[in-house]
Amino acid sequence: MRVDEIYASLLMIASLCIVMTLGSCDTNSTAMEITAAEILGNTEFQAICYGGYREITRDVQPTIPELKEDMKILAAMGVKLLRIYNVHLDEASNLLKAITALKEEDPDFEMYVMLGAWIDCKNAWTDKPKRIRDRDSERNEVEIARAVELAQKYPSIVKMIAVGNEAMVHWASEYYVKPGIILRWVNHLQYLKKAGELPETLWITSSDNFAAWGGGGEEYHVPALDSLIEAVDFLAVHTYPMHDTHYNPDFWGVRKEEEENSDLEKIEAAMQRSLDYAIAQYDSVVSYMRSLGIDKPVHIGETGWATQSNEYYGNEGSRATDEYKSGLYYQMMRDWTNSNDITCFYFEAFDEQWKDADNPFGSENHFGLINLQSEAKYPLWDLVDEGIFDGMTRDGMPITKTFGGDKDKLMETVSVPPTEKEIEKRLNKKRKKQ
Repeated sequence: MRVDEIYASLLMIASLCIVMTLGSCDTNSTAMEITAAEILGNTEFQAICYGGYREITRDVQPTIPELKEDMKILAAMGVKLLRIYNVHLDEASNLLKAITALKEEDPDFEMYVMLGAWIDCKNAWTDKPKRIRDRDSERNEVEIARAVELAQKYPSIVKMIAVGNEAMVHWASEYYVKPGIILRWVNHLQYLKKAGELPETLWITSSDNFAAWGGGGEEYHVPALDSLIEAVDFLAVHTYPMHDTHYNPDFWGVRKEEEENSDLEKIEAAMQRSLDYAIAQYDSVVSYMRSLGIDKPVHIGETGWATQSNEYYGNEGSRATDEYKSGLYYQMMRDWTNSNDITCFYFEAFDEQWKDADNPFGSENHFGLINLQSEAKYPLWDLVDEGIFDGMTRDGMPITKTFGGDKDKLMETVSVPPTEKEIEKRLNKKRKKQ
């Protein structure tokens, strides 16, 4: 072979190697640049609401090692998408640092985040007598700016921003705002995308109760809400049948024709109606959106079922909260959302005791799938059996099962929902007090 032929052959081989190398880089780049549009509705990206607080107050922020520990546990569960609620505390930035560190340690590690930018009305959380619903709290601008900063700094992790958490629903009386406030900030973020200051693929939403998204009464059907639905990239809808076992229990309880059934049959029937109730709320939002001539993705921004309550939902109330019912709801909700390509940010990953600091047995402290003793609750027992948590710890404790894995002991804590007659008696008593 002549020298020029050898040279040509070597040049061809070198070129081929470069092409193969670039192709490999492009593949990795594609994995790094996965978008919200590709994540949402994809069953490979299971989602969960996350807070890493261990203590009774948020004054004690979770450390980066603690956050890394949590991320490994959630990743083992198949979770790849987190929702957090605010960005003004250190937890948000430290979480992104923790995920970055895990990705550096293991290039195959995946975890993405929907940042929450907390929104309040003017005078919220103050002693001032009037809440001004159509004006911003001074904190809102700072919160949005911080969310933008984090989205710019961590574009491979932050894929969505939710403006406000239950910030439009009227029962959030301490802080709710009119939809125009949320619309203003959503438009601001969409403008930053168009200006190239935020990734074009970053999706913007608000995460709110189904009623506030138009699925409730006509008091919510205002032009600003319609404009907001047009402005967001997707709708993040909250639905809580567990709460409505007290507030709106039409679907709850034991029907007259079920009274001769076994206790388990009674419970399972009530839980199926709970799922149907949640689906109806989801469908009501979709229906309202489509009545406007709009067709956008609608996902579950939040739903869950607490495992303990000494208030409305426990044995002295609607008898809704225990690990068995929680396990049924979790599996039913996951099955329904997965089969319909709906992302469900399930509430929540771990118990957090700061949420109702004055009442340790309050339901808000007990929505986690894993408790503060690092015990996986009934919804996750199968995963413990599969060994996915082997070798993992949380706060120095291995992940084990609640009740020592003894289902008989668990079932001793489970109450059958009240009968229709019992529910009606409670409602009549409540009406007389009003």
